[in-house]
Amino acid sequence: MEKDPVGFIGLGVMGGPMALNLVRAGTPLVVWNRTAAGAEPLREAGAAVAATPDEVFRRAGTVLLMLADDTAIDAVLARSTGEFAARVAGRTVVHMGTTSPGYSRALEADVKAAGGRYVEAPVSGSREPARAGRLVGMLAGDEDAVADVEPLLAPVCHQTFGCGAVPDALLMKLSVNLFLITQVTGLAEAFHFADRHGIDQRRLADILAAGPMASTVSRGKAAGLVSRDFTVQAAILDVLKNNRLIAAEARASGVASPLLDACLALYRETAELGLGGADMAAVVHALEARTERGAIDGHEADAEREAAVGSEARPEPGDAVDHKTLTELRVGVGHETRTESGVGVGHETGTELGVGVGHKTLTEIGVGVGHEARAEPEASGGDDARTDRAAPVSHLARTDRDAPVAHEARGER
Repeated sequence: MEKDPVGFIGLGVMGGPMALNLVRAGTPLVVWNRTAAGAEPLREAGAAVAATPDEVFRRAGTVLLMLADDTAIDAVLARSTGEFAARVAGRTVVHMGTTSPGYSRALEADVKAAGGRYVEAPVSGSREPARAGRLVGMLAGDEDAVADVEPLLAPVCHQTFGCGAVPDALLMKLSVNLFLITQVTGLAEAFHFADRHGIDQRRLADILAAGPMASTVSRGKAAGLVSRDFTVQAAILDVLKNNRLIAAEARASGVASPLLDACLALYRETAELGLGGADMAAVVHALEARTERGAIDGHEADAEREAAVGSEARPEPGDAVDHKTLTELRVGVGHETRTESGVGVGHETGTELGVGVGHKTLTEIGVGVGHEARAEPEASGGDDARTDRAAPVSHLARTDRDAPVAHEARGER
């Protein structure tokens, strides 16, 4: 029995290899790409190349979309025109890219209202796993639609996971990406630290590869950091886009994300260095630039935040913490020592430094600077401004305010 054609739109760094794997597995594929040259490898592999997105929808009952953002998706669906309903009615639209969960939820509603079916199917992995058919798929949507789509992804994903209703697959993808972003950024910082101390980076890579933290990601990125080969697997600009999506979702739900926010600033700085098309491990360049300009511990940011919050949020000299003053504790940060006049202002918070002694809460000992420092989104700010104003200390304060019981538990530990 002849298989029904499947559509595939978006043949970029990820979409191209994914579509090739489908064709090689015998899937009758109809493809379209904004840049015609991107479709040529698919034509050579046996796929039919459509002249327009509309042709893909006319010829295929299920259409996979691997597109960069919501603007590109809306364009191929003709969502703002009267053609939208005719394009999606009776078809299954599979959204495989990464957008905001809210966008996906609204798109599902529109597709269903027009008589179509909708499945979220974002994937975890970069270009090499895409080439090898070793991506991990996350699916959400109505059970019957998910059941029909899942087998189609077998040549693309070595494992797939049901995540429930839309937009939970995208929320899962954002959670996965948060871990990926912070992991790779930490790895780059470790190599930068080793380099500036004259440590053999190849030996560092070998030790990490032999230890319990080793992974496919850590080995691949470590090799690039050693060789300084930043051939793209996951581009800086794509990581920055994902970082902003996660940060926006964290803000909307009131979730603290201090590590993510530090990463956002670093990836933005890397892009500003002209490295937007390089692999995400190239974030090491932003770390090197900070070191070169003497901002090792973020002293400039510290000064700006201290000026912004004013003196009223700072602890008074001699505030007691289990009968010891903060001066007596002399909390060390790097090569410096911070006393009561500066606690809770820098990048290192009381939690990280172990300041929460006894039964006193971090807020009581003066780490609540973030209560005043926490900036709310402004109409003119956008993702960058919203994220950059929410300094690491403000996240700690936000979490502490929402979890009063945790203060004492933290002190007792």
